[in-house]
Amino acid sequence: MNLAILSRSKNCYSTQRLCEAAERRGKVVQVLDTLKFSIDSDRGDPDLFYQGQQLPDFDAVLPRIGASVTYFGTAVVRQFEQMDVFCANSSSGISNSRDKLRSLQILSRHNIGIPKTAFVRSRSDVLPAIERIGGAPVIIKLLEGTQGVGVILADKVSIAEAIIETLQSTKQNVLLQKFVSESKGRDIRAFVIGDRVVAAIRRVAQGQEFRSNVHRGGKTEPVILDDTYCQTAIRATQIMGLRIAGVDMLEGRDGPQVMEINSSPGLEGIESCTRLDIAGAIIDYIAAQIDFPEIDLRQRLTVSRGYGVAEIYIPEGSEFIGKTIDESGLPEKDINVLTLYRGTIVVPNPRSKHQLEPGDRLLCFGKLELMRDMVPKKTQKLRRPKVRDLRTDLGQVEPSGTAVIDSPATKAEKSPI
Repeated sequence: MNLAILSRSKNCYSTQRLCEAAERRGKVVQVLDTLKFSIDSDRGDPDLFYQGQQLPDFDAVLPRIGASVTYFGTAVVRQFEQMDVFCANSSSGISNSRDKLRSLQILSRHNIGIPKTAFVRSRSDVLPAIERIGGAPVIIKLLEGTQGVGVILADKVSIAEAIIETLQSTKQNVLLQKFVSESKGRDIRAFVIGDRVVAAIRRVAQGQEFRSNVHRGGKTEPVILDDTYCQTAIRATQIMGLRIAGVDMLEGRDGPQVMEINSSPGLEGIESCTRLDIAGAIIDYIAAQIDFPEIDLRQRLTVSRGYGVAEIYIPEGSEFIGKTIDESGLPEKDINVLTLYRGTIVVPNPRSKHQLEPGDRLLCFGKLELMRDMVPKKTQKLRRPKVRDLRTDLGQVEPSGTAVIDSPATKAEKSPI
């Protein structure tokens, strides 16, 4: 295997350990400075040059993209992807995880614990947002902060308001986040490779410091995670579009709360604490995956007209309950079940004799017209019975009453708008 590691520093601990692990396994490895690439695009011929020279063939690329070079770094990774070189982490996955707001937005549509978060720009929206996430104390985070920098704990609403106003005056984007008091001063870092957690540590802040980052003096201890924490870390990594990640989680009363997903997690702290060869596990994983290049499923699976991928939901009372996949009649309709989701259990390529239960979700490929009526309807979020017409607030229409949403609790007629 000929491996390229994208890193701005050959001498940092993580890069050195990855090189040592690769060489010990007989792999050819080169460390390439992310900023010394040139990207060429031509019809049917994407190419890369390094320090003015055409790049040799690589079997795989391991991106170690720092926050300061995210834009150009992800462009380089994207070019490797277009050249059909296996990338341990995808360019889109790196971009998703690097942006704190974007990553939380993506996770929020899934059944994964995250701290309540708000993002506002208008000063008048700050107090309502703080109230919605549970009031003070509140965590204020810079979107671009790393290693605990730009994370502030505000004990009072007035203090939070003043901090946000100051940061916004300097053109900084900030997040408001619920303070998980039961996890004050400690968090979990789970190191995910592929579909498993290979190591985990608990980081504990020292003294009055509430940030548990090792760079801020936090102490570490190895920890064995239960299935809930492992599955949360793995799912969060996969939802981001990553294969290798460090997932930071708070230990909340309701279970794990994902704070952040790091696409270039450092190895020094977790290897020193656990005494595990995580660098070796990364190299072994890459070596096992290089024959499976990244595939854009939307492009591949929608080539045949009328065919595509859809998720089928099995609700209570469904005619499919108690039947096997074979008995459900799906195969006869040219609908193939690719994956079955049952709670936190994922069954890839389920057998035709697998019996269906209420709440099952089936990822299927087949004729879209036949699957249309089986796709679950979008659920509407329950709102307050009365809503204001924003067009009236903005002066776009004359105020002529308040719109009322029909519901079992209110039979009022809708006012004209």
